[in-house]
Amino acid sequence: MLDESLLDTPEALAEADHRALLRGAAEAGARVRTAARHATEAGVHELKPDGRPRAILLAGPGAAATCVADLLGTLAGAACPVTRLAPAGVAPAAGALRWELPGWAGSVDLLIVTTPDGSEPGLSLLVEQAYRRGCTVVAVAPAGSPLADAAGAAHGLFVPMATAPYEQDEQPPVAASAPGVLWALLIPLLALLDRIALIAAPPEELERVADRLDHIAERCGPAVATYSNPAKTLAAELADSLPVIWTEGTSAGPAGRRFAAALAELAGRPSLVAELPEALAAHNALLAGPLAAGADPDDFFRDRVEEAPALHARVVLLRDRPIGGLTAAPAARELALSHDTPISELEPEAGDELVTLAELIAMTDFAAVYLALASGS
Repeated sequence: MLDESLLDTPEALAEADHRALLRGAAEAGARVRTAARHATEAGVHELKPDGRPRAILLAGPGAAATCVADLLGTLAGAACPVTRLAPAGVAPAAGALRWELPGWAGSVDLLIVTTPDGSEPGLSLLVEQAYRRGCTVVAVAPAGSPLADAAGAAHGLFVPMATAPYEQDEQPPVAASAPGVLWALLIPLLALLDRIALIAAPPEELERVADRLDHIAERCGPAVATYSNPAKTLAAELADSLPVIWTEGTSAGPAGRRFAAALAELAGRPSLVAELPEALAAHNALLAGPLAAGADPDDFFRDRVEEAPALHARVVLLRDRPIGGLTAAPAARELALSHDTPISELEPEAGDELVTLAELIAMTDFAAVYLALASGS
């Protein structure tokens, strides 16, 4: 059950936030600036690339690496394929995970390693394997970690991960879906891909991203009441609901998948995610079934006081910017409402692709954190 009274009590939110999730969301803009500075100090802007890589291979554990690979692949588009190397192992522990390069990887490919831990032996072995194959290696991980030493031995580029002091002593370790982790891993790589002319992310664009994140932190902070706070409102709307996340626009896809991962890891909530217009056909039967808000075939007069509330679908429509021309949003609204399914919509203010994408991610990060705290996850 969601404790909605906690949402409008900043002191109670702070007391319940044992993992510093709200703090990480509020400091996202500052994390972007710190990560950009680390990239500059590591020499990213001094690189003299000899053309673009044939392919980018990205390795790392957990939802953070998956999201980074998803975002980089979307932003790079057809200019260069981005492939995430999924780990193998008997457990999700740092010492049990192993990564392997594909057989075709060689000197014209770029290996990127991202991890908020840095102690995974499998990643260090992967870096050594890449060095023997002639792959260029770039790593983003905590300073002083074994991976930093492995990257140096492989003559690769190492960028220290931007961390906050309270995260270094965090027990258990910071969740991979925590807001600060994504920006700390992603920003140096955006600077790198800008340098090799795969995407447009110059320093001034990253500063605009940080400014937009600061703006969202002001709109969605714990001191802002629910009625005027879009993230708290969304969290309240998703209480006792199955989020059915529909995305429209190229950049909204990774934001929706990131939201689903954050809901699962931070709030312990299942969700479904699909892109419009295909989502309308894929989820039509779901909305028409027992998960529809109007579906309740049992006796209306039975006593429900001792029962858990029924789980019903709620559509969350994410659009990456105001879209002119063709749009499936009206059809999405019509389908949801025809099945008595409520719908929540998030659409960023106007801006460049990176800025609007950052707004969607920040807004849904805040919502996932509020849902986690108010439901006691």
